[in-house]
Amino acid sequence: MAGRALRHNRRMRENRIIHRTADGVRIPGTWRHAFIHNFDYHLTDLFIYADGLIDCWGLVTVEEFAEKLRQGWVATELPEGARASGHELAAWQFSEPSTWLTPEILLAEVRDTIEQLNRRPDSTARCLAAVDVFLVERTEENRAAARAAYRAIPVTQRRYALGDMDRKDGPLQVLVAGVGGRTEDWPDEPVTQEEYDEALAYFAERAAWRAEPPRVPVDGPDASFAPAIKLYQSFPMKRVEDPGTRALRHEYPAPITVAGAGYPSVAHAYWALSVDDLSVRAAIAEADTEHAARTLAADAPRREGWTHARTAVMTGLLRAKFTHDDLAEILLATDDATVIYDDDSHFWGDNGGRGRNWSGRLLELVRSELQARRAGIEPN
Repeated sequence: MAGRALRHNRRMRENRIIHRTADGVRIPGTWRHAFIHNFDYHLTDLFIYADGLIDCWGLVTVEEFAEKLRQGWVATELPEGARASGHELAAWQFSEPSTWLTPEILLAEVRDTIEQLNRRPDSTARCLAAVDVFLVERTEENRAAARAAYRAIPVTQRRYALGDMDRKDGPLQVLVAGVGGRTEDWPDEPVTQEEYDEALAYFAERAAWRAEPPRVPVDGPDASFAPAIKLYQSFPMKRVEDPGTRALRHEYPAPITVAGAGYPSVAHAYWALSVDDLSVRAAIAEADTEHAARTLAADAPRREGWTHARTAVMTGLLRAKFTHDDLAEILLATDDATVIYDDDSHFWGDNGGRGRNWSGRLLELVRSELQARRAGIEPN
């Protein structure tokens, strides 16, 4: 089938993931551009959340947002000559302004976004479900239901309904119109039998394509198939018989030797190697806890070039740690899961998506090396 592109608007939203926290609960959301009319017109961001709240310079419900649209606070009409600004980036006046939105269209798009954030069928999904019903039982009643569902899609989004950027929604319009009916794009020309048959053939081909198993890239799947795991801070004092994924933490007691010196954990070794003073290193190696080791290191100067070397050092320490067979088995048991590491550092930890998660990424690297050796694949 020509043009199997994803819906453009949904792909854009996937790149605009945000969240807010309410009563300790993380509420996912997304954003889009909008104009707020407060004396002048201000180009700003409209934040939409899964719980149905919208931030348009203040959190409002969907019903309150609809009222903001009716009042023109969220503007979809941009008058000729009106003053506008873009948050200290620029200011201008509208000249021959043109907009694709109306209050009704924007409200419908926002409602769809809330459905998508909750992984519920949006207006497009409901339309395609109605089309499937019609294709199984081609009655005029079912066609009318599919036509009504199509018209319920915001007009700005209809062209993306089939995910086909070559044909757009043309076959869908023909199908719901029927022979002799009128389409939105060509209201003066009734649908011919030939056009209708072509639309039926299109949907038959589309159904066959959808029934095919998803194609796996030649080099393997892009996404992990094992559920992500999060390694919470645990501060263990001693090894236990069944530590689970707590054993993957840097502070978990797992003796390693680096350049002839022994350390009780990866964390101890890391903080010791971060300082030049050999006496401080020795003290860190003897520290009772990771916190004590870090405190000793914090009071000493870092080695020159440490910032750029630290990921290489940590990689070597993790490789040394997972020479312990029991710990290696725990890491291997995570399969290909994304490892999310909880840490005070935004460099080493994920920290709610705000950190770089280098600890998690390096654990995944060492895991891959263990898996390669187990499979008899030794990288040169």
